[in-house]
Amino acid sequence: MPMNKGQRDLEIHAIEVLEDNIIWIWVCGNKAVVIDPAVTTPVKEWLKIKQLDLIAILQTHHHNDHIGGTNGLLKVWPRAEVIASKDDIDRISFQTTSVKDEDKISLLGRPVEVLEVPGHTSNHLAYYIPALKEGLSTPVLFSGDTLFSAGCGKLFEGTPKDMYLSLKRLSFLPDNTKVYCAHEYTENNLRWAYSLCPNDLAIKKKLDEVLEKRATNQITLPTTIKIEKNINLFLRAESIEHFTELRENKDSWIP
Repeated sequence: MPMNKGQRDLEIHAIEVLEDNIIWIWVCGNKAVVIDPAVTTPVKEWLKIKQLDLIAILQTHHHNDHIGGTNGLLKVWPRAEVIASKDDIDRISFQTTSVKDEDKISLLGRPVEVLEVPGHTSNHLAYYIPALKEGLSTPVLFSGDTLFSAGCGKLFEGTPKDMYLSLKRLSFLPDNTKVYCAHEYTENNLRWAYSLCPNDLAIKKKLDEVLEKRATNQITLPTTIKIEKNINLFLRAESIEHFTELRENKDSWIP
């Protein structure tokens, strides 16, 4: 969609790696910020082709399919800042900027707000970039493995209450916030949601759109907070108990 005159939306590119990971690269001028580099080589080659200088890496959590490429990138761009949870210093030991909930940092001339969203892991972070001002740009969220399109992350370390509250927190972001998730799980999540809610027109319409995109190997992301409020059963959960039932159902669901 073309931007309005004077609008300054972020330039964000996707690199698909492994089975379903998406590495996001935020670009401004000749500088770049990489979010959750699972592997090194595709990112390094893309940055080299584009003649970009890697200035920072945002880490949402410690799983290897999110940090596995970081050390390799640091060998090429040793001055790049690595931003990660202060509480995960033992598991992300190469971090150079340690952050906590509600910290604000500046990258590529834009403020970035740190949001602690535990559930998938105990110290999971999301990074929120607010609009410059209303109507001038679109806010952005790098949600890692907390919020997926039509889904949420599995509870490896956190409790259902943790994830329920984390998702509620994200749901209060502006509706037009673009959500850049770390995995291409949309089709699977929607098939599950449709199996539970076959008469839900919003879910059916979105599933049809996603199937059409996936048929030609297009990614289905980013999504938006508004879209997720309509199609994401986890965001629509009415209580912690309801969320728990949904998470258990999804964990045992066979496509």
